[in-house]
Amino acid sequence: MSIVQVRRECEFSMCVAVPAEVLEIKEGNVGLVDYGDLRQEVRLDLVDVKIGEFVLVHVGFAIQKLSREEGLETRELFRQVYAAMEE
Repeated sequence: MSIVQVRRECEFSMCVAVPAEVLEIKEGNVGLVDYGDLRQEVRLDLVDVKIGEFVLVHVGFAIQKLSREEGLETRELFRQVYAAMEE
């Protein structure tokens, strides 16, 4: 899915981006990110990011940088929502 398709899709439905910390940057603008309990490779074409910084990830693309504080706070909010859903 291209970024144009992602943006078009998000115009008509709710899209969720998840905060992740960049652990490694590989050749070809691919980054290994950590969501807190899951690691995944994502595309870094849309952001200028360094190891240790936080990004918002949507459908395999890092789409925006976050401060460390914003990333950790948002990750905690996701954890709380998932915990409440399991109750």
